[in-house]
Amino acid sequence: METKPIEISSSKMFGGYNKRFKHFSPTLGCSMTFHIYFPPLPSPSHKFPVLYWLSGLACTDENFIIKSGAQRVASSEGIALVASDTSPRGLNVEGEADGWDFGVGAGFYLNATQEKWKNWRMYDYLVKELPKVLSENFAQLDTSRASISGHSMGGHGALTIYLKNLDKYKSVSAFAPIVNPINCPWGQKAFTNYLGGNKADWEEYDATCLISKFNDVSATILIDQGEDDKFLHDQLLPHKFEEACRNAKVPLLLRLQPGYDHSYYFIATFIDHHIRHHSQALNMCFKPLHP
Repeated sequence: METKPIEISSSKMFGGYNKRFKHFSPTLGCSMTFHIYFPPLPSPSHKFPVLYWLSGLACTDENFIIKSGAQRVASSEGIALVASDTSPRGLNVEGEADGWDFGVGAGFYLNATQEKWKNWRMYDYLVKELPKVLSENFAQLDTSRASISGHSMGGHGALTIYLKNLDKYKSVSAFAPIVNPINCPWGQKAFTNYLGGNKADWEEYDATCLISKFNDVSATILIDQGEDDKFLHDQLLPHKFEEACRNAKVPLLLRLQPGYDHSYYFIATFIDHHIRHHSQALNMCFKPLHP
């Protein structure tokens, strides 16, 4: 089984390349695909900082790369985009494809503790395995300079991974994230099946719960939320996270965008702001410090 990534497609875009790779993941016990957008290389020895993108329910590693238009600004800012898949695939676990909001395409970026779903370890895949794969196989990437972003379920993943690994990521942003999954139907269904009935275990993957424990945040958290998003009031609950950030004195910029829904039309509209938000944080270490 080939753990070294094999390139399976390549398309030029804004002077750089979208490349898709396949590799076997020991963490997940299956083959996985991921995309990298490499900006134009200014010199042979140049290394790009990395922005990880986590997609939402029922998505693959392709949605963001095809629909967001993020490559335009990533190219000009010199940031590599890494888009992973949303769950293990091809394991044929009973019930894995019974619903679009659980199982295949719905890994919730956690490490499952229930035996049936033991391969659903997207948290370890993204925090430990994938960065190692990138640093060992792509000399153009500087994985020590990384930020993270995502949409919906992926926004939940970005926020929770960032908060629990503040030493690994320079910044975080999200579009319409599930910020309080222990109190919404999507989260309750996923956590019950992946983590069991102990609610304390659920809180380890809930951004609104985590913010009080992991609040040494250096860069402002950026969240865009469409006001016409049909999931706003029962699934996403951004004001719960806003209140928790205020109580923990964590800098949050929550922008409610009138008329926008939950789709990639919304993401494409504001993705440039997010890329530049991360660019500022990722390039801080190259700027001289003044007293």
